Amino acid sequence: MARDGTETRAALLAEAESQFAEIGIWQAPIGGIVRAAGQRNASALTYHFGSRDGVLDAILAEHGNPIDAHRGRLISATHDDPDTPADARSLVSALVRPMTAILDNPRGRRYVRIVAQLSDRFPAWQDAPSSVDQAHLAEALIRLEVLANGASATIRNARLVAMIRLMTSSLAARAVVLDSPTTPALDDPTYEADLVDVLVGVLTAPSSLAA
Repeated sequence: MARDGTETRAALLAEAESQFAEIGIWQAPIGGIVRAAGQRNASALTYHFGSRDGVLDAILAEHGNPIDAHRGRLISATHDDPDTPADARSLVSALVRPMTAILDNPRGRRYVRIVAQLSDRFPAWQDAPSSVDQAHLAEALIRLEVLANGASATIRNARLVAMIRLMTSSLAARAVVLDSPTTPALDDPTYEADLVDVLVGVLTAPSSLAA
């Protein structure tokens, strides 16, 4: 009987996640991931995931899909009063809270460190891998782009991308601190509230640029 590959796949995924976070998505050697996962076959990762991008997409889906579901529940709460459309703070909070929640566990912290390395992809945030569900993320970002301050769509989009980059880099930096012996300067609720404040500021600060 053929051996079930589920355990092998899980081991490779976990090791890739760890090394992508610690060493870097593109710096971590595939052979090192395979060996650390206890596999003798050098092509084991390719067999299960196809490529480095394949295992990256699997990591993003495993963490990102539950996060987007959480995000959706928070966004739905902003629809309770149809006469009061969601403001920027409510929508930014719906982006931040599911991400700060996963900082409580090591795998969540590794995930945010991986996402922060993808900042060059953020301008094309609409183009997620097919396995990654980001319908609620897209909904929030579309609505936030409309609410952003700026005389043109280009400026508002630039602010939106800047906000995403700042959010992910801040979360990754906090993950590093939480994994170290250092005590964070801000406790969890204060950090979350301040991050929301800062991100709202990025979107809504007055613009001196003309259309």
